[in-house]
Amino acid sequence: MKNALALALATLFLSGQAALAAEPQVERQQAMKSVGQAMGTLAKTAKGEIDYDAVAVEEAFAAMNTATVNFIDKFPEGSETGHETEASPNIWSDRPGFEKAVKQFDTDTANAVAAAPQDIAAFRAEFGKVAQNCKTCHETYRVSKK
Repeated sequence: MKNALALALATLFLSGQAALAAEPQVERQQAMKSVGQAMGTLAKTAKGEIDYDAVAVEEAFAAMNTATVNFIDKFPEGSETGHETEASPNIWSDRPGFEKAVKQFDTDTANAVAAAPQDIAAFRAEFGKVAQNCKTCHETYRVSKK
């Protein structure tokens, strides 16, 4: 009986977690957390705070690019609020601009992965494009929680 109760509680817990994770606000926050972690590695590399590591750089660019898969779908109508979202209303009022910015981010990160920079100079050229794209998108399509 105890095992059955424990199994039932675990099932309820896991189904609740799955439902929560399926919410677009949570999915996009998870994607952006991955991008933020990758950006941390790249920014420290660009500043010389950590030694240049071609493998780590490529992995970071790849993680950012992976985050763009179906990213637009994580912003459906009706998901403008909730879960402490930082999504700006501009995402929905300027959908073509937002989609263009996401496509540019996808292109920039894919190009950075393909370039596979082997030294700091080549890395900085790719990083500059990706970082500028992040900055532009955040300034237009993100509400700062300051």
